[in-house]
Amino acid sequence: MTVPGEKIALFIDGANLYATAKSLGFDIDYKKLLNEFRTRGYLLRAFYYTAVIEDQEYSSIRPLIDWLDYNGYSVVTKATKEFVDQTGRRKIKGNMDIELAVDAMEIAGTIDHMVLFSGDGDFRSLVEAVQRKGVKVTVISTISTQPPMIADELRRQADVFTDIVTLQGKIGRDPSERPARPPRDVGVEGAQHTPQFLQRPPAAPQRAGATVGAHDDDFED
Repeated sequence: MTVPGEKIALFIDGANLYATAKSLGFDIDYKKLLNEFRTRGYLLRAFYYTAVIEDQEYSSIRPLIDWLDYNGYSVVTKATKEFVDQTGRRKIKGNMDIELAVDAMEIAGTIDHMVLFSGDGDFRSLVEAVQRKGVKVTVISTISTQPPMIADELRRQADVFTDIVTLQGKIGRDPSERPARPPRDVGVEGAQHTPQFLQRPPAAPQRAGATVGAHDDDFED
């Protein structure tokens, strides 16, 4: 998948990767993930994208974001937008596609290999544009679920498609290392010092493109 010495950049669609791993029944160990790609070439950047709800007193994704930011990842976040649709349902909108695309195009001239962790078909045009600059693109998602988590058009456009199932042993968290969920009153400060993301990721998003959402609300791209 990679060539020794090539310059690599990772682009992680955080919500999409979370949903993909959850659909396969495992958790991502982000320390292992970073180390795995550091052995495959010169890892120039590892971007992680996610939308967050800023007015929540405590967000379960915040400890993860803080850990990534201090441990080798370039974390890109933005606040979600809340609105009410025509039926009166409260919806939360949080899409990071533009941020990811802009960063990819800016860095494309300095890398040899782009690794995209997402199955979102909206990235097909981005992949094509990066390829025109001479950059090889690997897309990591899965076809092992029904339906597959990756859009067919994105899979076809990639130079290399890697099913994340084949990487589970290298970037997945050992189930034996997963502790019980901490009490609900544990604050962010305490969680930040917990190694290996001992707190579970946030509840499953309603869609692969969503990061967080309320019990009775919708989360839209």
